Amino acid sequence: MAAEHEQEDGVLFNEGNLTCIAQNWSSIPDDVIQRYGDSTKRLDMSFNVLSDLSGLEKFPVLEELVVDNNDLSDDVRFPRMQSLHTVMMNKNHISNIDGFLENVGQNLPALSFLSLLGNLACPNELSSSEKDEDDYRRYRLYVLYKLPNLRFLDSRPCSQKEKAEAARSGQFMRVVRMEETATDQGRSRTRSTDVSASGEEYTPLPQTLANAGDHKGTFGVCRYVYYGRHSEGNRFIRNRDL
Repeated sequence: MAAEHEQEDGVLFNEGNLTCIAQNWSSIPDDVIQRYGDSTKRLDMSFNVLSDLSGLEKFPVLEELVVDNNDLSDDVRFPRMQSLHTVMMNKNHISNIDGFLENVGQNLPALSFLSLLGNLACPNELSSSEKDEDDYRRYRLYVLYKLPNLRFLDSRPCSQKEKAEAARSGQFMRVVRMEETATDQGRSRTRSTDVSASGEEYTPLPQTLANAGDHKGTFGVCRYVYYGRHSEGNRFIRNRDL
């Protein structure tokens, strides 16, 4: 059992709040679990290199978890935690929103505050310059459809109007991400799932190049001439402008 106020090697415990920022932890140390686990209500492990949350089940009265700026990815799993109502996981490596929401929905029944800003699973300007407000709105509706008890998502509260819309249409807001692979020129393209009978990837282009001079073409005279008499763009042009 920890004392009401302790500070040692950058780890600060004060009245149930355990702060362990920038300790270069890849997982929660056993000695920290043994010393503070039973007494910690708020745990801040931001700016570490956490790749999993093993040992979190040893914090039975935990209510708030802050793990911003870590290395948590799609394989992160929460244990069953009855009291945990706030999870801050900004700027990690979560990309599969379905797997994350399924695990959270099963194991965190009291969750009401969630923030995933800066993860690929949260499509806004922090995760990708190609995302806009419409992408983020669809994400919010889908998350609220899966986690209807949320009161606050990312940087905004969840209104009753937004929850009603999520209940009505949130299931259709799921974003399907196309698997991408880089081309030899460094650009990305969508990987085709069509294959030929020989097992090769399908392409509409010919498999071999034609020899020089062995090409086919045609030419002729067009029977129709466009004068632009009915063009909408010409109705404001006067003869003196020509």
